[in-house]
Amino acid sequence: MLHQVQNFLEVSKFKYLVFGLLIFAFSASASSWYYTTTNELVITYAVRALLQIAMAYVILEILIPNLLNKGKTLAFVLLIVITLLAFYVICTLINMAYFEPNYPATYANYLKRFEDASFWGRLTNISEFISKSLYLLYPTFLLSVLKLYTEKQRLLRLNEQKKTAELLALKNQLNPHFLFNTLNNLYALTLKKSDNAPKVIQKLSEILDYILYRCNDEYVSLDKEIALIENYLSLEKIRYANRVKIFFSKNVAGQEKVAPLLLLTFVENAFKHGVANEVNQANININISKIREQLVFKVENSKPLNAKSFVEKESIGLQNIKKQLELLYPKAYDLIIENKSNSFTANLKLDMYDV
Repeated sequence: MLHQVQNFLEVSKFKYLVFGLLIFAFSASASSWYYTTTNELVITYAVRALLQIAMAYVILEILIPNLLNKGKTLAFVLLIVITLLAFYVICTLINMAYFEPNYPATYANYLKRFEDASFWGRLTNISEFISKSLYLLYPTFLLSVLKLYTEKQRLLRLNEQKKTAELLALKNQLNPHFLFNTLNNLYALTLKKSDNAPKVIQKLSEILDYILYRCNDEYVSLDKEIALIENYLSLEKIRYANRVKIFFSKNVAGQEKVAPLLLLTFVENAFKHGVANEVNQANININISKIREQLVFKVENSKPLNAKSFVEKESIGLQNIKKQLELLYPKAYDLIIENKSNSFTANLKLDMYDV
């Protein structure tokens, strides 16, 4: 319902008619005591509402889009003044030609404002011009506020849709990358007819179940992500055996919320660039803890001697993770990368209260 109202305010020109009827109803009901007849009351506020809405339409639909929004500020200001003068002239002529002759009792006190009640005398009365202009402009101000509000809501919706689309694109890049690596592990084990193949299938099944069905929310509990990492580590331990030493320490409650698959990317990155090309033994240290209101995640891996290509070019996984952090944790994260000759460290801090 709210979206339909916002769409009506953004698109439909009938909003001026609706707003004019609302102004007429409110103004007429509030001033009914002042007029001697219902006929005078209806005609007076019908004319006033018509002039107010006409001015709002001219300014909001013609002058602002065609002049102000195109940077023609001087022309906009000039035409605003001309518009106000034109409407003041119209109001003055209507009063003199119709209202004052037909309802003299109502306008007796009004005419006492002018030393010279002639048309030219009224036209040069600055205070009356300002008073009439402000009265005619107040619906324009109200509609401008509504227009700004609906525009802000539209931009918020567009940003949310953009954010959702970008996150989906990042996940679509991440998941196949992870699955490709894991299936390669399984393929290598089946070629060797390893007894660990069934265990790999079980772990892979748990990982797939989580990725496909259990991590579709924007944020998930940390214990689920830790379980995912542990399953991944189990697969990698089977694949690399004694070629890698893994240390994984945890000091968290587990109920903290975190973006799904965010932490796993760092672990994948450590294996891809720290273990896959290592002919000797590699080391991976993973630590996750909560310090006050911050979640601290640190992954450190040793680097093989031939790691020059990684030093020169950042991995796709890290590029994706930085985009994801900007979308999900704007101004609420700190990522420090230490790329040394013999080790690579990613130190991530997330502000939990900003999630």
